[in-house]
Amino acid sequence: MPDVLHTLLGLCSGGAIGFTLGLVGGGGSILAVPLLLYVVGIADPHRAIGTSALAVTINALCSLASHARSGNVAWNCAALFASAGMLGALAGAACGKVVNGQHLLFLFALVMIAVGALMARGCHQPQQTQPQQVTMRTTPMPVMAYGIATGFCSGFFGIGGGFLIVPALLAATGMPMLNAIATSLVAVCAFGLTTSISYAVAGMVDLPMVGILVAGGVAGSAGGTKLARHLGRHPQRLRMIFAYLIFIVAFYMMWRSARAMGLV
Repeated sequence: MPDVLHTLLGLCSGGAIGFTLGLVGGGGSILAVPLLLYVVGIADPHRAIGTSALAVTINALCSLASHARSGNVAWNCAALFASAGMLGALAGAACGKVVNGQHLLFLFALVMIAVGALMARGCHQPQQTQPQQVTMRTTPMPVMAYGIATGFCSGFFGIGGGFLIVPALLAATGMPMLNAIATSLVAVCAFGLTTSISYAVAGMVDLPMVGILVAGGVAGSAGGTKLARHLGRHPQRLRMIFAYLIFIVAFYMMWRSARAMGLV
């Protein structure tokens, strides 16, 4: 069981993740691994990844329930995408567990830089003032192919992967953005559960810390959502700030990993 200090650090880390998710609507879960490593103090990168995967799954399940009640989830597409992606997540988790922990963190930092670049790029795109007519495609093969690819990345790095899944669903089906976001949560839950089970079997999940992260995330999400309503006129500015935060954390992870590997 975590002591009082680690419990408080875990609650603060979970709060930061939930706050970010509520404030900018995505990407917060990618901070879970570095927070567990460098704030909470989990020494084993693989244990941090396994713990993060389960915490992200539970948070995504809570968000999915809200979208499901609103009827935003394309269930048939979600089932096909998630079932194919779970195979990729199993393969990704198996590969991730045998890769040197510091090498894995270095690769993880590169993914974070890519995510930050995508978020920063999105901040400069003009917002659409009128809805576009969208024809949803339901061809199984593209959906399954994108599902396997994104599932592998999710399992390998132990992340929810929503920032990858949403564009993949848009590319594979052409569904509206709101439906893609809602449908992606089914895949996030499926991939995260698959990854966390794989790590749990290997004894690489800290269950008490998962509960602490989720508890902090619930409180943080409420605060982030409330602040987002007050700052709703400048959502792109918020996303830009978060993109810079991702860059800072990513470069810090790269430096720590390179130092641990004796490269600097």
